[in-house]
Amino acid sequence: MAELYLVEFKGSRKEYFFNAFYHNISPSDYVITQAERGEDIGVVLKKIDVEVDFSESDRPRSILRPSSKDDLERYRLNLEKDQEHQGEVVAMIKRHGLVMKVVDVETQHDGNKMTIFFTADHRVDFRELVKELASRFKTRIELRQIGVRDEARRIGGYGVCGRQQCCNAFIKDFSPISTQHAREQDLPMNPAKISGNCGRLLCCLRYEVGLYTKVKSRFPSAGTLVKTKNGDGVIVRIDIFKEEAVVRNDENLFFRITPKDIISTESGRRKFVHQASSDYEEKSDTSETELRELDDSENVN
Repeated sequence: MAELYLVEFKGSRKEYFFNAFYHNISPSDYVITQAERGEDIGVVLKKIDVEVDFSESDRPRSILRPSSKDDLERYRLNLEKDQEHQGEVVAMIKRHGLVMKVVDVETQHDGNKMTIFFTADHRVDFRELVKELASRFKTRIELRQIGVRDEARRIGGYGVCGRQQCCNAFIKDFSPISTQHAREQDLPMNPAKISGNCGRLLCCLRYEVGLYTKVKSRFPSAGTLVKTKNGDGVIVRIDIFKEEAVVRNDENLFFRITPKDIISTESGRRKFVHQASSDYEEKSDTSETELRELDDSENVN
């Protein structure tokens, strides 16, 4: 079977392609690929060494050839023209009185199609706009409505961590995220700190939540009175990465325990430790309604 490669196009769009013609290609090489109608250009990200199961409907197309100097020059010119065309498209939208925001314009490498990516709060009737666009640019026009996560991906940027946005770096498909992921990791319920550039919940909230859930399940919850080999006290918090619980005794001294150190818990008796809570939790004025709106927005993408 032909080698499989992951190729990235403008706007961080990524697709798999077979090297069906056995070209000599490497990561970072620009290649010409089959498109739905014609040819497109992208950069090879990596060779896929594991077997991927594709359905008949999403079976990868082929890499046609490595890019030539002429291909790269056309690619550069298309990028420049896309910026110019975006301004024209915005002007047309204003003339038609449509409420939509143009995010990006992408011309296929061979010029057979122009895709206009936009966001809108409601459904937009752009039939007359498409007629004018087709008349102006003399090519097939596709208007594609995208969500705010896809908008952030196409624009690009860096996260609060200082690294490239995950959606630009390696995420191919977005997964549902809820505020429960943040609660499970004891993060502050502050939308400004748990939201990304797109205004939606951070994609990285999903990365470690499984570890948090697994470790927490091995301990009683915070505020529980426990009898341990090291003495009695109240569990203040769980140190996830060391897999230990921090306990405070009656003398206001802290010590650490593992699950094996717990002898028993006092059933039915729970105590909220105010001092410890203020030490480890960040307070937020965010209402539950605002937090639920973050969850609800995930359905919109």
